Amino acid sequence: MTLFDGTTLPLVAAPMAGGATTPALVTAAARAGALGFLAAGYRTPEDLAAQIAAVRGVPFGVNVFAPNPVPVDPAAFRRYAASLAPDAAALGLGLAGAAPVEDDDHWAAKTDLLLADPVPVVSFTFGLPPATLVAALRRAGTVVAQTVTNRAEARAAAELGVDVLVVQSFAAGAHSGTLTPSVAIPEVPLPDLIAGVRAAVSLPLVAAGGLGTAADVASVLTAGASAAMIGTALLRAPESGASAPHKAALADPSRTETVLTRAFTGRPARGLRNGFIERHDAEAPAGYPAIHHLTAPLRRAAAAAGDADRLHLWAGTGYRHATERPVATILAGLAP
Repeated sequence: MTLFDGTTLPLVAAPMAGGATTPALVTAAARAGALGFLAAGYRTPEDLAAQIAAVRGVPFGVNVFAPNPVPVDPAAFRRYAASLAPDAAALGLGLAGAAPVEDDDHWAAKTDLLLADPVPVVSFTFGLPPATLVAALRRAGTVVAQTVTNRAEARAAAELGVDVLVVQSFAAGAHSGTLTPSVAIPEVPLPDLIAGVRAAVSLPLVAAGGLGTAADVASVLTAGASAAMIGTALLRAPESGASAPHKAALADPSRTETVLTRAFTGRPARGLRNGFIERHDAEAPAGYPAIHHLTAPLRRAAAAAGDADRLHLWAGTGYRHATERPVATILAGLAP
């Protein structure tokens, strides 16, 4: 028996915001027997509605960034913008006059859409949704999941009435789902994290973070997870929307380390070490989403220019297992 209706494998294709997750990737994962997740993050409600329409008919979920703002200090924002000026200039951009943008990623419009046009699964990351929203989604027939990174978060999410917990370790690529982004993320191995959360709550668990081999998947299932979430291992697949320089960097033998940094978004996220991180990690202020909006034009320009030195190269610790194969082939190789 699998965790999600319509699936045959205990595998979930992670929602990777910013373009890496595409309807093609979600559909391929579902047809392979896994659950695919659309990433609502950074998309307009109209774009999200179009993507939902594109994957109707297969098992899928939608991941939403729940507001958990970290307001940036205005003076720190100005100093950081000034420090980024040489990188921006190298890409033909200017940051003079940049001001903090503190938005909620169309929270109300996206949740209204998911209530009006229900989907099989909705997961939340970064913050906890209101209990009233959880109840409304469940009444609409939607399974509700919440990303957590420790036992305290797991207990808080369980009290809201969610159905499933996505338990994410420090090894995960891209943003950490921590509810306290100003607190250092403990380096607890994922099987141990799963066992600890399993002892604290009785909800089904999906394990996430650094999973790149069948042995990795088996270890978290043995520890008590009902399914394993796969992200970075899918980034080089043809169905992935990751940029060409991002895909190339994942296969570059000279890139030997991933690090947690807030240099790109003001919130801890794991990526391959590059020049941007080396130049700016120590001075990057906390501040999400303001720092994300500040660096977004720079990152788009870097991707277009093939400049991996200034690009966010999100990757989990298992990035060496990312291969240029179809999603179905990758998932088949990870299945227990």
